[in-house]
Amino acid sequence: MGLSPWESEPRCTDCMEGKPTPLWRNKDYLLLWSGQIVSTAGSQMSLLALPLLVLFLTNSPLQAGLVGAIGRLPYSLLSLPAGALVDRWNRKRMMILSDTGRMIALASIPVAFLFGGPSLVQLYIVSLVEGTFYVFFDIAQVASLPNVVEKEQLPAAAMQTIVTFSMSLLLGPFLGGLLYGIKQFLPFLVDAITYTGSVVSLSFIKRDFQKQRTAAPKKFGIEIRDGLLWLWRQPLIFLLALLALSIQIIGSSTRLALIVDAHQFKSTTPFLIGLIFLLGGIGGMVGSIAGGILQKRFRLWSVTVGIQALLILFWVLYVFANHAILLGLISIFTYGLFGAYNVVQFSYRLAIIPDQLQGRVNSVFRLIAFAGEPLGLLLAGLLLQAIGPVPTILAALGFLVVLTVVTIPNPHMRKAPHISQILTQETSLPEAPLAQASLAEAAFPEADLAEVLLPEISLPEA
Repeated sequence: MGLSPWESEPRCTDCMEGKPTPLWRNKDYLLLWSGQIVSTAGSQMSLLALPLLVLFLTNSPLQAGLVGAIGRLPYSLLSLPAGALVDRWNRKRMMILSDTGRMIALASIPVAFLFGGPSLVQLYIVSLVEGTFYVFFDIAQVASLPNVVEKEQLPAAAMQTIVTFSMSLLLGPFLGGLLYGIKQFLPFLVDAITYTGSVVSLSFIKRDFQKQRTAAPKKFGIEIRDGLLWLWRQPLIFLLALLALSIQIIGSSTRLALIVDAHQFKSTTPFLIGLIFLLGGIGGMVGSIAGGILQKRFRLWSVTVGIQALLILFWVLYVFANHAILLGLISIFTYGLFGAYNVVQFSYRLAIIPDQLQGRVNSVFRLIAFAGEPLGLLLAGLLLQAIGPVPTILAALGFLVVLTVVTIPNPHMRKAPHISQILTQETSLPEAPLAQASLAEAAFPEADLAEVLLPEISLPEA
């Protein structure tokens, strides 16, 4: 008889003959992780310093915004073909080449200062090149993680990856502003050095970043289609993608709403607004650690619904907050819950997606999820202009309630096995037919969008 969604997975200490290698003893993982700590922090330095430099050169906020937008554009345009190439090419070599390209691009700025300073055109090109290589590196890194760590250690590795990114969001902008204040070229020089460190650490990793490919490559367009179809036909993973999109919409819209809301209080200063998000970032790191712990004890449905319920509870408190510090204290918990959910869904999908489709499926997943940020900002801008910050926060609260109502009865979420069942099950993942490529095909029947959200309605398969 199956477990109810609220039951935790029984602990099993003797299920395997040997225990998995601890992450701190996995040299290949430590090389990958340490390289990403420095390079991610360096990237956050440049993300702050580049608009500042453009603003200094042009005195135009529009130009400063455009140079940042140029850097984000490649992810929308290239993520699907990049995912197909990640599954076709050598992933480690792709990551090394990508960070080498980013290192050269960022190093060109300090060099330009030796000859009078960079031009606006150069800064636009640097932003575009850095953003383009980031697409390939990011998707390859995500796809490689299940091959660098043992399956049983995948949740812990996913947790550390998200914690590392959260730390970079906290420290990177601070260090970037500090270095920029000393010398304008310093953040870009340090960023180039961090990319060099990443390349060196990747070069010493001995493990292959992908399983051996036995099937002949298909046409490029067909490989992209396979990634789209796999995600479409996996109702649980597709639902997770929609939830990730929704979380991005809520998070980005509320971030803008909190800034506008805090400005209404007479005692608010720029420092206090920064403090709101500093506290939120700390909460996000703690929540990421908690997410890894929760995932070991509870099933996906239990963790997801529990997080949604707690988010609703803490979101209500935003409405009654009358000081920026109170907004920050509430954000510790809301951002912490976001961090916990990110770890849970990230490690769960990595465990299910077959290696030969990791690049393509993750590129589609992240394209869906990342679309929520600009959409959330657009919606927030419209709502803030029309109804103000508190009603906008209430609108986000209503959206959270709808998500919870959709998630609770969803049969695919309720029947999702504990992650330990997926991680410990020995399966062969042939690269032949798409329909036979994954353990998830056996765990979750093929279904279309209607079966994900409206399981009682049957529509023709796409």
